[in-house]
Amino acid sequence: MSTNQGIESVLQENRSFPPPAEFAAQAHLRDLAEYEAMYKRSIDDPAGFWGEVAQDFHWFKPHEKVVEWSAPDAKWFVGAQTNVCYNCLDLQIERGRGNHPAIVWEGEPGESRTLTFTELRDEVCRFANVLKSLGVKKGDRVTLYMPMVPELAIAMLACARIGAPHSIIFGGFSATAISDRVEDADSKIVITADGGWRRGTVVPLKKNVDEAADLSGLIEKMVVVKRTGNDVAMQSGRDVWWHELMAKASTECPAEPCDSEDLLFILYTSGTTGKPKGIMHTTAGYMVYTALTSKYVFDLHPDDVYWCTADIGWITGHSYVVYGILQNGVTSLMYEGAPNHPDWDRFWRMVERHKVTKFYTAPTAIRAFMKQGRKFPDQCDLSSLKLLGTVGEPINPEAWMWYHEVIGRTKCPIVDTYWQTETGGIIITPLPGWPPPNGRRDGGRFSASTQPCWTKAKCRPGRAGSSPSASRGRGCCVSTATGQFRISTGRRTGHVLHRGRVAA
Repeated sequence: MSTNQGIESVLQENRSFPPPAEFAAQAHLRDLAEYEAMYKRSIDDPAGFWGEVAQDFHWFKPHEKVVEWSAPDAKWFVGAQTNVCYNCLDLQIERGRGNHPAIVWEGEPGESRTLTFTELRDEVCRFANVLKSLGVKKGDRVTLYMPMVPELAIAMLACARIGAPHSIIFGGFSATAISDRVEDADSKIVITADGGWRRGTVVPLKKNVDEAADLSGLIEKMVVVKRTGNDVAMQSGRDVWWHELMAKASTECPAEPCDSEDLLFILYTSGTTGKPKGIMHTTAGYMVYTALTSKYVFDLHPDDVYWCTADIGWITGHSYVVYGILQNGVTSLMYEGAPNHPDWDRFWRMVERHKVTKFYTAPTAIRAFMKQGRKFPDQCDLSSLKLLGTVGEPINPEAWMWYHEVIGRTKCPIVDTYWQTETGGIIITPLPGWPPPNGRRDGGRFSASTQPCWTKAKCRPGRAGSSPSASRGRGCCVSTATGQFRISTGRRTGHVLHRGRVAA
């Protein structure tokens, strides 16, 4: 039945849970007034705000102008040259973090590997030289279809180092999906693996790419990581083993100066509602935004061991497994397999084993853990945890409370984040260092340079307001934040997001 009544949210919860005093005392943002002053400046003077933030990064050439803004189009750090890989690795080494773990990895069968920032840079430089030896040049697009292994992070950072945009495809996608994305990106080289582990079974990644190559005809080179040891067909002249190429590669590869608006990566939407759209993120704005949001939302500190459980094949993995975290000089934990293999305690054993301090996962996973009861987490030492986060969908109050009590042991602030592939990073979130205002459980706040827009009319670029016209109004976000995408492949788009869609 249709009525004019507004739909009220059923996710109502009025209890308030302040952070522990010890956490609040060391938080980057310790009170609401500090946040509001910072946020107000980002709205009133975005050029001044982001120009000051940018001083913490390495630039081969400084910007001539912070922003050129003509709604809905924006260019950030105009005239500047930088390199995201350099800021993730070389800059951290220069700041004394060279011997600090950058990536700690655990495979589903149980093996582990640690790469310090110096070791990761060396591996990235080796593979950057491999790409060059295969004819990859600045601007060439490289497709990655890989399991969650260190080589995936190495490959994406190597692409960024030489200015070759990457297109990462989630390892669960089919040959047809791979072929569609390869053709749309005009990518002639694919980095893959023989297989990957998932619930004790080998996912035949190389076989899927072989089938995609038959469909596309565009793939000229295929680099294959030997991960699972399953038999694969290697086509002479096209297919080469990762380890053989890396053995001959030098660890010296200077980072390529990239224009601030050079393409960093393409990431395709799932295509569940139509043809996948290639979301294109450029270099400097995305770099600055992911680093800033990582620092403040997760309250990152040098001794943190941070774990985002997302696959790098999704935007969460791009921003908050690799780029945003490494730019803060913090250890990022990667895991290859399923959360319930060999049993439902896998995540909590890993938290215990690796002394994870910041943990970021999806409400779907939390609800799955809830169904198994608390016996699995109760068997594990989760005392290292300091902060919890959620991403991907709204979290219901019951799941939030279970997460707070059973996993966080009532001592961990929870950041329930909202954002999209198009935004590049988090745009609405609680901040963990002070009690939520007005008794609210979440205390959600807009990220820098992001404003709410409440209107009964169609959303238009550049239109923003601070309060709803009515409870039945239409809401959207108007954002001038640096992380916004520029265009999607195949059509021009804007920067204003309307109810989860681009408002043109």
